[in-house]
Amino acid sequence: MLDPQRRRVVAGLGAACATVLLPRFAQAATWPGHAVTFIVPFPAGGPVDTTARFTTQPLGHLWSVPTVVDNRSGAGGIVGAQFAAKAEPDGYNFFFASIHHAVLPSLRDNLTYDITRDFVPVGMAAVFPIVLVVNPSLPVNSVSELIAYAKANPGKLSFSSSGTGGGTHLAGELFNAMAGVKIQHIPYRGSAPAMQDLLGGQVQVMFADGPSAVPHLKTGKVRALGVGNPARSSMLPQVPTIAESGLPGYEAYSWSGLMAPKGTPGEIVAKLNADLVKVLSDGGTARAMLAAGAEPKPGSAAEFGEFVRAEVVKWRELIKKADIRLE
Repeated sequence: MLDPQRRRVVAGLGAACATVLLPRFAQAATWPGHAVTFIVPFPAGGPVDTTARFTTQPLGHLWSVPTVVDNRSGAGGIVGAQFAAKAEPDGYNFFFASIHHAVLPSLRDNLTYDITRDFVPVGMAAVFPIVLVVNPSLPVNSVSELIAYAKANPGKLSFSSSGTGGGTHLAGELFNAMAGVKIQHIPYRGSAPAMQDLLGGQVQVMFADGPSAVPHLKTGKVRALGVGNPARSSMLPQVPTIAESGLPGYEAYSWSGLMAPKGTPGEIVAKLNADLVKVLSDGGTARAMLAAGAEPKPGSAAEFGEFVRAEVVKWRELIKKADIRLE
């Protein structure tokens, strides 16, 4: 049995702990009480920004508070990530990460943040199919035929991408590594000029993001051989996956997901995940996102965290093997 003095000490400690914990749980119970900011590390109009706006607007309606999309672009997503990592972890600052943030640790050794340690996962938001397309003049109609052609014609094929180190570039390098071919990479400053040279025949192959590919597929100006998703894309259900069309095990696609600064209360993270899943599962939101080239991918915070860690490892190994360097 504790003597009176020790009982007073224990009681005092309990009261102190309750005082410290009470604001956190009270905050989570009433969250959100005012505007919530979502940091997007890319310019307005891109796929990650589009996904952010399609999801945050209905979240704001659900919460009856304003949601603010704060575009902090620069350095391929680094500027926004640095800003988000230093944001107050009070449940009113969140961050839309993308495939770039899983790739950057292997391309730059001077990052001031760690995507797996300085953030906590909230949930996947969307994936953006990468479509393997070719100029119609190329005499191939499937992935297996492209591989055979590349092996029979070494040095004659090249593929365009939106830039070195991006998702469309790495999709091509992964294809080369898994197929045992060498299709030469030609980087461009964005998807539009990369697609333009494919249309013009300056390059024969492109691993294109869905929004860039779909309009030209409809007009027959390019031919689709496969999508990099693990399953057929609902955007292009008639197009087989690259894996089923000749390269088993191949997976490459862009993605975006929601993260929070480390230290954000777990109760708030769980509430946001539940509401994000609700929004992404809504038929109207899903149709709007699909029309813009984004496939909603609701899931748990744990699943998203595991996915990001696996992406970091996957691309690190490829970047090292292919000796990819930023220009």
